[in-house]
Amino acid sequence: MEYKEIIDKIKPEMEKVISFLERELAKIRTGRASVSLIEDIVVECFGQKFPLKQLAAISSPSLKQIVIQPWDKSYIEPIEKAVSQSSLGAAPIVDKDLIRISLPPLSEEYRNNLLRILSEKQEEARKTIRHWRGEGWEEVQEKTKDGEIREDDKFRAKDELQDLIDEYNKKIEEMGERKKKEILE
Repeated sequence: MEYKEIIDKIKPEMEKVISFLERELAKIRTGRASVSLIEDIVVECFGQKFPLKQLAAISSPSLKQIVIQPWDKSYIEPIEKAVSQSSLGAAPIVDKDLIRISLPPLSEEYRNNLLRILSEKQEEARKTIRHWRGEGWEEVQEKTKDGEIREDDKFRAKDELQDLIDEYNKKIEEMGERKKKEILE
C-alpha cells in the first residue's frame, strides 16, 4: 500500500468538512436577507415537524426582506409561530396569503455575537480537519510498522498530510473572512 492511497482516502472527508461549514455559514445572518436563513426552521404542523422549505416557497425580493408563500393557507399560523420563535431576530408579518419578514439592521452587539459564532464554527471545522490528519498519520505509522510503507515514504506522507491540512485550513480561513466581511457590512 502506498501512503498516497491513505491521503486520497482522507481528502473526501475534508471536502465534507468544507461543505458542512459552507452550509453552517449560510445560516448566519448578515445585513442581507437570504433564503438560507430560514429554510431549515422546523415548523410544527398537524402534529408533525417539517422544515419550512417543505411547506412554502421562500424568496428574497430585496436586500432586507424575505417572503414566505405557504403551499396551503392552513400553514400560515404554524409558520408564523416557528419564525417568531427562531433566532432570526425579526418579526414575521402576515399579509393575506404571504408572510413577510423585514430584517432590521444589525446592532453592534448582535454583530459581535455573530462573529463569535463564526469563530466557533471555524474552530469546529479545524478540529475535524486535525482529527482526519491524526487518522491518516496513525494509519501511515501502522503500515510502516507492518512493512507496507517504507520509512522514507512515511516522512513524505507526513509532509503531504501537513500540506493537505494547510490547504484546507486556508479554505476555512478564506470562508470565514468572506462571512466576516458580510457581517460587518
